[in-house]
Amino acid sequence: MSEIFGIPIQAFMGQLMLGLVNGSFYAMLSLGLAVIFGMLNIINFSHGALYMMGAFLAWMGLEYLGIGYWPALLLVPLVVGLFGIVVERSMLQWLYKLDHLYGLLLTFGLALMLEGLFTNIYGVSGQPYTIPEELSGAFNLGFMFLPKYRAWVIVASLGVCFATWFMIEKTRLGANLRAATENPQLTQAFGINVPLLVMLTYGFGAALAGFAGVLAAPVIQVSPLMGSHLIITVFAVVVIGGMGSILGSIITGLGLGVIEGLTRVFYPEASATVVFIIMAIVLMLRPAGLFGKEK
Repeated sequence: MSEIFGIPIQAFMGQLMLGLVNGSFYAMLSLGLAVIFGMLNIINFSHGALYMMGAFLAWMGLEYLGIGYWPALLLVPLVVGLFGIVVERSMLQWLYKLDHLYGLLLTFGLALMLEGLFTNIYGVSGQPYTIPEELSGAFNLGFMFLPKYRAWVIVASLGVCFATWFMIEKTRLGANLRAATENPQLTQAFGINVPLLVMLTYGFGAALAGFAGVLAAPVIQVSPLMGSHLIITVFAVVVIGGMGSILGSIITGLGLGVIEGLTRVFYPEASATVVFIIMAIVLMLRPAGLFGKEK
């Protein structure tokens, strides 16, 4: 069979694969947002800028220090996570008892500052990042060629996403995190260091954005605008999945990436807006999101 629904199978599967890759980034970024909002009740609008920072740190490490892709995949999330910890300790910790709007405005301002800093230094044109030699080339699946690096992005993203879900939902550490979120005073009374958990949670969410940035660097041009181009769609993914829902963010991110990719095949004009159309429908039918809890 050379066609699917009247579409050449190569074009159909190519867009499906592109949708899975985009969905992997949506899942990872929305997961980081969901972790930070679900645990800290902070709407982190700087998440796209942290993603962009992760990509730029990987590029700068290779360009100036000769640090290759694999070391960057480990080091960059640590650096971005430490930056997130500094932001949480110096700024965000004073906002937890205030309205969500204050956290949103602060992180939005931080995002503008980071984007402006990298724009002033490197301009808005993209910087290329070479695919590691081990992941260059493609698999011949018969009906299409699957680039090895895109396959790696999907596998790595899914692995990190479901490991994060397991840690938060199925381990003692995750139980302590959820308890600290729901009743910090009682949790503190049991000898658990709640401020430390909060600090590490924000750092971990930032590290997820940094990890996604390193994964994205060889796929797209490293640019100061790459985060702002993606963050609105990622927020829509979080809203559709349910604010604070870890599993909802993962499933919804992957699903919407696939839907967006297939829309490019059947109705390209709607590919840029299909996520927001779905968000509007979901909010009308289920305001808490597909996996969110009704209050």
